[in-house]
Amino acid sequence: MEKKQTVAILGASQDRSKYGNKSVRAHLAEGYEVYPVNPKADQIEGLTCYASLSEVPSQELDRISVYLPPAIGLKLLPEIQAAKAKEVWFNPGSESPELMEQARAMGINVIQACSIVDVGRMPNEFAE
Repeated sequence: MEKKQTVAILGASQDRSKYGNKSVRAHLAEGYEVYPVNPKADQIEGLTCYASLSEVPSQELDRISVYLPPAIGLKLLPEIQAAKAKEVWFNPGSESPELMEQARAMGINVIQACSIVDVGRMPNEFAE
């Protein structure tokens, strides 16, 4: 049996109009094992929500998808690095030149693109 791909979504949201929620739904729809991360939520789309990336129970993450402002992303880089995900997606609006430079310097496999589109979906498929 093939192992499900895993993704932690930083900035996952209970608000179905936000991209952090649409990403949860898109990855679920494509068969990912999804770990929403948001310190202000207990559940998102019926999934347990984790207060921080370090609380995610997966031993090995295939990807981390970031939906946070760059200033918060900078603060979370050590935690992102420690997770040792195969790839880290910085979605539009979550990146800045400083953040990208620092992430690459830390050896993080940075991808600047929309992870929703990458899994074969369009954000507008996921209406509220």
